[in-house]
Amino acid sequence: MEVIVHDFSGHPFQAELSRKLAGRGHTVEHVSAEQYVSGKGHLEHQDDDPDSLTFSSIKLDLPFKKYAPFSRLRWERAYAHEWIAQLRSWSPDVVIACNLPLITLFLFSRHAKRRKLAWVLWHQDIYSFALADELRRKLPRPLAWLGGKVLVGLEARCARRAAHVVAIGDAFEGVYRDWNVPTDHVSVIPNWAPLDKIYPVERDNARTADLFDAGTELRLVYAGTLGRKHNPRLLIDLLTTVRSKGIDAEIAVISEGEAADDLATIARDEKLPVRVLPFQPAADLPNVLGTADVLVALLEPDATKFSIPSKVLSYMAAGRPILGLMPADNPAAADIVATGGHVGLPSTAGALASVEWLVTLEADPELVATIGKRSREVAEQKFDVDKVAAEFETILTDVTAARSSSTV
Repeated sequence: MEVIVHDFSGHPFQAELSRKLAGRGHTVEHVSAEQYVSGKGHLEHQDDDPDSLTFSSIKLDLPFKKYAPFSRLRWERAYAHEWIAQLRSWSPDVVIACNLPLITLFLFSRHAKRRKLAWVLWHQDIYSFALADELRRKLPRPLAWLGGKVLVGLEARCARRAAHVVAIGDAFEGVYRDWNVPTDHVSVIPNWAPLDKIYPVERDNARTADLFDAGTELRLVYAGTLGRKHNPRLLIDLLTTVRSKGIDAEIAVISEGEAADDLATIARDEKLPVRVLPFQPAADLPNVLGTADVLVALLEPDATKFSIPSKVLSYMAAGRPILGLMPADNPAAADIVATGGHVGLPSTAGALASVEWLVTLEADPELVATIGKRSREVAEQKFDVDKVAAEFETILTDVTAARSSSTV
């Protein structure tokens, strides 16, 4: 079977799925967006990869402006046209579409319908909900309502057009019922982290000096996107409160974009020990995460239960205690609690209340090690990529078989 996996973001576990599918005998082209800035996976051919796996990326001459609506719309349309032009030169049996921006996804789904191309929507978030929230921030209420309705309608149509939808959590199923997506066209497969690419290492390693001063008592690391769904000010609140307890704490933030730049400015103005580094090479991720005593995750109160931060899964694989400032009903919060980590409200009060847990950890290195070990154990219990690959393979086989029978 010839499969194209188009993961716009280029994240680690999607690349692992491509590797596993290629390892099961399929020809796989893994495509990502070069201009999208995020924590990338291993997006190049490794020595032990099968020859049937290739990686490519799409780059446009247009700049990618994430929060400029009209520029973003123009970029997404251009990206869709480039992607569709490439598809015309390929002849895949099936396409997996993951993390595609909504307008790109819609234009691709229209092309796939016209060409009778079998495709699977690997649904990582309800994108139209977040976009509707953005409209409410920027437009008068009537226009925002109308725009949100249109966007939700577009995403619903994409889900109905897909031959199959793979959602990352059970909460999506209620939305699909509202959208009239056939229930037999939906599977739930939770995300994971690649255990062979992200693993526990020594606290003092080749990257420690890049992130922390020597002798720092409590090391905090945040690694991942800082966007509308995150409040970087909480990292400052957390750090200043811990230090007010007499603990020599520092935080390293691995991220890029406006919020990361703002955080660096605040830290500099307030003379706080915060280091902001750009996203690091995938090969360095174990050492970067391993420098931490505690790994921190953020998710804003209005972020829905459909937005499940994959950074928490990477943190679990890294085998470190996790502090999550996020809604308690988010599935990632349950994962953190299962590892022995701590979940606090995503607010200044929540950050302050979480400091006592950090103080306890700083005073008990053995507890840090115990929780870190438990984090890795839970990851190993939950993340069975061979099972995931088999589930995807079954879905892809059924989808291509259905397409073949419909064209006879």
